[in-house]
Amino acid sequence: MHTPWADWDHVLKVDPDKDLVDGETFDDVCETGTDAIEIGGTLDVTSDKMERVIDACRTHDVPLYQEPSNPAVVVDDEALDGYLVPVVMNAGDVAWVTGAHKEWVRIDDVDWARTATEAYIVLNPEASVAELTDADCEQDADDVAAYAEVAERMLGQDVVYVEYSGMLGDPEKVAAAHDALEEATLFYGGGVHDYDDAYLMGERSDVVVVGDLLHDEGCEAVRETVEGARDGKAAR
Repeated sequence: MHTPWADWDHVLKVDPDKDLVDGETFDDVCETGTDAIEIGGTLDVTSDKMERVIDACRTHDVPLYQEPSNPAVVVDDEALDGYLVPVVMNAGDVAWVTGAHKEWVRIDDVDWARTATEAYIVLNPEASVAELTDADCEQDADDVAAYAEVAERMLGQDVVYVEYSGMLGDPEKVAAAHDALEEATLFYGGGVHDYDDAYLMGERSDVVVVGDLLHDEGCEAVRETVEGARDGKAAR
């Protein structure tokens, strides 16, 4: 089955709890050239904050996805193209593998036609997501490759996500994950601040995810990473 993200090079992750830089709007955000916008964050996210971002982006053509951090913040909105739900492969707390997902299914009618999961491999121990999920981040390249293969071949995941939120990751580990996959799409996120960072990870993944850069430096910096991710992928 062909998935939308199979054609992506770049995703812009918008944290609904964070502000844009002064003078910029979500119109500017939607015109950065990114292939999709993913709305989500680890801490202090509410459905109202999610809805604010969705409303601001709904008139643009860029695909919109919600990445809910817990069932309580899921928004039912026709402007969304779908939901990308994290499953943390190396979580120490099983709630982030199946527990939170079970609760969502229990309390809500999940729109399965628009819902996919992302098999996260969390590798920065200082990141909020690592602390929240009690992730075991001490993984070498072989471990990361094995997690990626388990995600695709045993669990049937279409998206594997190497996550270094807050720092630029180890290129060898990202490449190992990519080499382990047959058809699944490899997302990379963490510490991408400029064209060169995006090029580096674009050579080693299928989709480069940029987040904090938007809130810290703005849309022009994001545009440079869009170019870097595409150029890096083309050079692979």
